[in-house]
Amino acid sequence: MATPPAPGHRRAGAPHTAARTRSARRRARILAAVFVLPALLLLGALVVYPVLFSLGRSFFDASGTRFVGAGNYTEMFRDPVTLKALRNTLIWVGVAPLLLTGLGLVLAVLVEKIRWATAFKLLMFMPMAVSFLAAGIIFRLAYDDDPHKGVLNAAVVSVHDLVEPASPYPAAYARTGQDLTRHHDGSYRTRVQVFPGDTVALPVIGIPPKDVPHDARPARPAALARAEPDEVRGVVYLDFSPGGHGKPGRVDGGESGLPGTTVQLLDEGTTAATATTAADGSFRFPRLRAGPYVLSLPAADFTPPYDGVNWLGPTLITPAVIGAYLWIWTGFAMVLIGAGLSTLPRETLEAARIDGASEWQVFRRITVPLLAPVLTVVLVTLVINVMKIFDLVYVIAPGPVQQDATVLATQMWLVSFGGGNDQGLGSALGVLLLLLVVPAMVFNVRRFTRTQR
Repeated sequence: MATPPAPGHRRAGAPHTAARTRSARRRARILAAVFVLPALLLLGALVVYPVLFSLGRSFFDASGTRFVGAGNYTEMFRDPVTLKALRNTLIWVGVAPLLLTGLGLVLAVLVEKIRWATAFKLLMFMPMAVSFLAAGIIFRLAYDDDPHKGVLNAAVVSVHDLVEPASPYPAAYARTGQDLTRHHDGSYRTRVQVFPGDTVALPVIGIPPKDVPHDARPARPAALARAEPDEVRGVVYLDFSPGGHGKPGRVDGGESGLPGTTVQLLDEGTTAATATTAADGSFRFPRLRAGPYVLSLPAADFTPPYDGVNWLGPTLITPAVIGAYLWIWTGFAMVLIGAGLSTLPRETLEAARIDGASEWQVFRRITVPLLAPVLTVVLVTLVINVMKIFDLVYVIAPGPVQQDATVLATQMWLVSFGGGNDQGLGSALGVLLLLLVVPAMVFNVRRFTRTQR
């Protein structure tokens, strides 16, 4: 029978085992350091050194030779353009992440109910594969003021023209003088009064012959037609003869009528009747009482065409750029929230429906609270992202409105390299941007740590 070891007695091999354990741990730490060292070197070279250098550079002037202390920071908050950049950045932070998270949530819930959910998610996520530079060029073209180039203005103009048809002759104007005079409201009125039985010719110029409607007929026969005693007749015509052989103010043989023109009959300043010219430019007002009257070509006959919305103007440039950002990132928010949605306990949702809850109640009281961690991660990630937005603003905003659209990142680049050549002030802007981003990053890291625990 083996005798148990006496108290305090240590086995002979125990020191060697402990030494081997310590050696193994030391080797493991060395091996871990070998693997981590390249990442630490890259982190130091690409993140830590630039941050420290920018912090130090922010205390020097534009040349980098004279120490100015907090002067750049003071100047930063005195510069109206920088204040506008800070305001625009706050608009971005307050609008874009909330809109994106809301859109992503709604789309993620709706996509679950459609048959081709995977294909729809793929289509929505595809803009993420497009670089911000390419997306900016795409939307710069889409926002173009010319309706023949910008797809958004083409759509807006089409809808506008359906509701309010465009003027038939937008570049035209009436020939003033003996026959017509321009009124303060933009209309053209006959200089002399007309009476039943009169035939009146109303000359219009400023229309290239190629823009005359193809169905227009010669105006001379209508100008020679005699009016009945109780009517006023007339013709609206293009007072231009090819070759310059005609006489101004007279309907010549080669001159065309202008179909589709509105003519008003005014009785003591009020509109008594309205007519639209025929293919030969003729019009008539029958069954009139004794005059006198005044004929009017309203301003609507000659108003310039509606050109759409000035998306790239100073008023709408920031919402326009935010719209481009939404197009790119909505798919990201939808897919991320959809992944969280797929992990929700279905029995809880079904139990609520069985208890009589509507889909809206299920969404508001069960789905959203259960998705709160995912929604928070998406929101904070987007907040960090929009604080650093640069490409879209720089590419989409034209030069004249660059200052109206500028954010802190673009202002930092413009001040440092885009003509300002003041890298001291630019470094101060970079430090400010870092200070704004750090709280969101810390919040995100803490949330990930709590989730892991």
